[in-house]
Amino acid sequence: MKRTHLPLNALRVFDAAARHLSFTRAADELAVTPAAVGQQIRALEDLLGVVLFRRTTKGLELTDEAQAGLGSLRAGFLQFEDAVQAIQAGQSAHVYTIAAPRDIFAAWLAPRLASFRAGHPDVRLVLVDGDTTDFTEANLDLALRLVEGPGDLEGVAIGGAERVVVGSGEWIAWPGDPNPAGDGVDVSLQLGDAGQAMAAAAAGLGRARVPLLMAQGWQELGRIVDFGPAEPARKSYWLVAPAPQWRQKKVRALIAHLTA
Repeated sequence: MKRTHLPLNALRVFDAAARHLSFTRAADELAVTPAAVGQQIRALEDLLGVVLFRRTTKGLELTDEAQAGLGSLRAGFLQFEDAVQAIQAGQSAHVYTIAAPRDIFAAWLAPRLASFRAGHPDVRLVLVDGDTTDFTEANLDLALRLVEGPGDLEGVAIGGAERVVVGSGEWIAWPGDPNPAGDGVDVSLQLGDAGQAMAAAAAGLGRARVPLLMAQGWQELGRIVDFGPAEPARKSYWLVAPAPQWRQKKVRALIAHLTA
């Protein structure tokens, strides 16, 4: 029988009934009714074409056919348990793979990861650059992205959807603010991301509208003194992950630290 056709639930019921030699006690273990256990056993007998149990005056007895397969079945379930434990051990390992744009990594994420590692010295970090890195391909645990919301992922916003002006003079354009001076008005300095725009404004090359969180990070690092008042923006930084990663204990611990 192909593994895709294996009646795993019925085999689990058979194992419980064989250990207890009682449909009632097997039902108690599996949190189902004795009738449900009987239905599973009958369905399994029909599928396999053999009788698994005989009723005698002393109670249930296993047939020779059932006895013949029981050892291998239990060994298989033990291997399943080992596999689950190995998977869980991998999820609880202290290795984090995180995706974040380089601009916000230096300004905000890196100092907070450093403080997290100070309290968890066994943690290992793998950082991946990118706003849209695929969670499956990169085996990510968590991503920090400048987006309008988490979309299909689980997520929490970091800071608000606000932006500020840093620097003075002519406008600096970047992909998140491609027309800072207005539609149709050319600017002389166009850069690749918010971090470059921040660096240019801090160096006196002009003024740039950047996410508030980034400006606050630069201010905390002492790289800028002040910035303009906050104004609404469509996007903000979000910590995001698919639901399975989001539920991991290690990921929840990191999220709690980053959002504290």
